[in-house]
Amino acid sequence: MTTLMDRISQGFELLIVLASFIMLGWGLLGFLEYFTGLAPLMPLQNATFPVGMQTLNWIVITASGVTFLVGYFFRWNFTPIAMLVMFTALATMCAVQTFDMLDSPDRYRNFVQECINYIIISIYLFRSKRMRDRFGRITVQGRAGPSPISA
Repeated sequence: MTTLMDRISQGFELLIVLASFIMLGWGLLGFLEYFTGLAPLMPLQNATFPVGMQTLNWIVITASGVTFLVGYFFRWNFTPIAMLVMFTALATMCAVQTFDMLDSPDRYRNFVQECINYIIISIYLFRSKRMRDRFGRITVQGRAGPSPISA
C-alpha cells in the first residue's frame, strides 16, 4: 500500500530526474552556443562572465546533469556523494558569479535559493528511504575491534 509520503517521495525523485535532464540540456545548449554562436532557444551566454568562467559554467552544469542521470539509471551507490561534490562546485561557481560578476537586483536572493535547493536535494539523496533503496546506504566502514578511543 502506497502512502502519501511515498507518493511525495516518488514525485520528488522524478523532479530531480527531470531537473537533471534540464541541466544536461541547458549545458549542452550552452556549449553549442559557446562554440558556434548558435542559440536555438534563447541566448545563454552571459556577457559579464570572462571566457574561463563561461567555460567552467557549461562544464559544471553539463557534468551535474550527466552525473546524476548516469548514477541514477545505473544505480551507482556513490551518486549521493558525487552529487554533493557537484552541488559544492555549482554553489561555489554561483557565489563567484553572484558576488563578482552579476548585477541583477535579485542575484543574492537567487544565490540563496539555489543553495537551499542543493541542501534539500542533498538531504533527500542521503536520508530518504527511497534513495537508500536505490543507491544503498552510504556509510563509512571502520576497522574491526575495539576503538582506540574507548580503550
